[in-house]
Amino acid sequence: MNRSQSDASPCMVVPSAVSTCAVQSSIPDSWSEQSLEVVGQAPSPSVWPDFLAGQKGSPVRVLLVDDDPHIRLVIAQELMADARTLLVAQAGSVREGRRAIKQREFDVLLVDLNLGDGNAFDLLEYVKSVRPGAQAVVISVMENEDQVLRAFELGATGYVAKNSWFRSYAQAVLQVANGGASITPNIARRLLQRFDRTNDSALAKRREPDEADRLSLREKEILRMVASGYTSAEVGSRLMISGMTVNTHLRNIYRKLQVRTRAQAVRFASLWGLF
Repeated sequence: MNRSQSDASPCMVVPSAVSTCAVQSSIPDSWSEQSLEVVGQAPSPSVWPDFLAGQKGSPVRVLLVDDDPHIRLVIAQELMADARTLLVAQAGSVREGRRAIKQREFDVLLVDLNLGDGNAFDLLEYVKSVRPGAQAVVISVMENEDQVLRAFELGATGYVAKNSWFRSYAQAVLQVANGGASITPNIARRLLQRFDRTNDSALAKRREPDEADRLSLREKEILRMVASGYTSAEVGSRLMISGMTVNTHLRNIYRKLQVRTRAQAVRFASLWGLF
């Protein structure tokens, strides 16, 4: 049943000029992209390049799935306060998330690891079949390395710890929407430590050259920067080469490592001790 936009939950403008909306665990039909726009959104930073996704007139669209209403409200406020991101819908369970993925147009799925009727892994598999062009970022209070790696294997390009002082949901969304990866620093550190231990064992067992050994020094340098979360444009700027040249190197890296995504390339290279 369709209802007019005026039937949606009202928003209250607070002195900080950030709109506060009541969070619903379901997804009313009246919620549209327009109904979630906020008059008091912060303007895009003047340093934000016009070639990146997340412009004032074309923000990155986000679907949020979390079973905690309070957490949903906090994340929703942060996303709506940034003119570069637009919250188009939110859900409180795997079932509602599946429905939203099917019905809504979005660029990034922001999903909690543990949901009442399942977990983020269920939705990661589903979103790739229904919205293959969408990116996914897992959020969680848990920092288990196995869960992080599992999320990446299923296609996630970000993993953000809710309790990290360094986490920013809007920044994570913008990073993955622009071809990068977003990992909370303390999780990245733990993964690197784990890879170091794995590398020692893997290198001891290697008997003959692998395809990965054919990566050039420049390709390894680019792969290290991608693993740190840099976008192609940022890598090009730091290495003083064009973004197109960076993407050409990435395609060669994918071919040599026989992978299809950045996350797979980073994990493969780490396991084989390339950095």
